[in-house]
Amino acid sequence: MTMLANPRMRSLLLALWLSAFAALSAAHAEVAEVRIPLGAGGFGFLPLYVMQAGGLIEKHGRALGLDGLRAQWIKVGGPTAVNDALLSGAADFIAAGPPGFLTLWSRTTTSLRVRSVAAMTALPTYLTTRQERLKSLADFKPTDRIAVTAPRVSIVSICMQIYARQKFGPAETYRFEAMSVPMSHPDATIAMLTGNDLITADWSSPPFYQREIKDPAIHTITNTDELLGGPATFTMLSTTARFREDNPKAYAAVLAALNEAIALIEADKPAAAKVFLDQEPGGFSADEIAATLQSPDLKFGTTPMKIMQYADFMYDTGLIKIRPNSWKDVFFPEAQQLPGN
Repeated sequence: MTMLANPRMRSLLLALWLSAFAALSAAHAEVAEVRIPLGAGGFGFLPLYVMQAGGLIEKHGRALGLDGLRAQWIKVGGPTAVNDALLSGAADFIAAGPPGFLTLWSRTTTSLRVRSVAAMTALPTYLTTRQERLKSLADFKPTDRIAVTAPRVSIVSICMQIYARQKFGPAETYRFEAMSVPMSHPDATIAMLTGNDLITADWSSPPFYQREIKDPAIHTITNTDELLGGPATFTMLSTTARFREDNPKAYAAVLAALNEAIALIEADKPAAAKVFLDQEPGGFSADEIAATLQSPDLKFGTTPMKIMQYADFMYDTGLIKIRPNSWKDVFFPEAQQLPGN
């Protein structure tokens, strides 16, 4: 009698085969949950709010055969916090500005291989003040104080460095850093509107900028689009190469959800305003938010803008150690068909 003719042996071999098959299937099973921080707040993260409110990741997961896929939205914001979340494995996707993203990309080219899934928004940040003497950045004195969300690697900090390097030379690249005061947009808006002496000027983003500029005593000095020479990506979504490779359907569901969220924002500004206010009440009216969303300066879309301008500058000044040859080097293939720069 052979071993396979033995019923007990056949049962044992079948059990071992089924166990091995189950282990192999589990190893290739996609995640049941994707974890995404909601970000630092403001219009730059509105596509995430719409994705959450509409259950769009779950919707596209079902369409791709992932019936149990769920999104966990984490209350974490700020470039350092979200970068740490992705690096530690506490998040699967993160949204941040180009400087924070490029810093993470350059540090993980031989490890996690973080790349961008797509851009989300392109919108300017505006430098406002109550001081009539301030007509350009060149007018600022060492005693002035400028409100920024984060010194050194925030979008506005990089833009001031670009300006200072061009205007005053490489030795003055960080001319405005000593003047920069970390402050949230709501706190800076209150400081500007009350006219206290905590800050001289504020780098304000929509919708806070629209609230500030209603005060006739406040004027705009410049904005980031002017300093960069045109519209630039403000927030972008990224993940690791490992996540994309191990979870192709979940990755595709998140990208499809982002595309649908952007389409919904473009098609129905009042509805998008309601979603925004559900997340960030902030004393704004629905009409006020909807009107701000109509501004031609605000662009929601997945096409990358000015990524290489940031990358070249950050490499030249030592903020990143690797220079990408093209913006496509820092994006996954799904975005590389777009007319980015």
